[in-house]
Amino acid sequence: MSADRLREYLDQMRSAAFRACEFIGDMEQETFLSDIRTQMAVAMALVLIGESAARIMTHHPDFPVEHPEIPWSKMRGMRNFVVHDYYELELPVVWDTVRTSLPALISNLNTLSNWRAQGE
Repeated sequence: MSADRLREYLDQMRSAAFRACEFIGDMEQETFLSDIRTQMAVAMALVLIGESAARIMTHHPDFPVEHPEIPWSKMRGMRNFVVHDYYELELPVVWDTVRTSLPALISNLNTLSNWRAQGE
């Protein structure tokens, strides 16, 4: 797999994380818990993040080892859980993931992107 493909996966992760945060916006948790459309949109974003993480882990196995600040296995695990056990999702956990983990992920991906652009 090429470096271009790796960059594409990282960009897809960043885009999906950003969108999930955007979907929730300034919404209160109670509103999220009663808004099935936003729940499904966020769940799909988590699937996309996890799918890109899984592909990086498969096709670029050294990359996650070199960047342990990014929770590769957790993202892949969340993807698997959303896909296979959607009706068992704990929505407060999803809420917390979007509110706390995704902004940190976006920050890490932005730092990584800037670092790679400077010539890794």
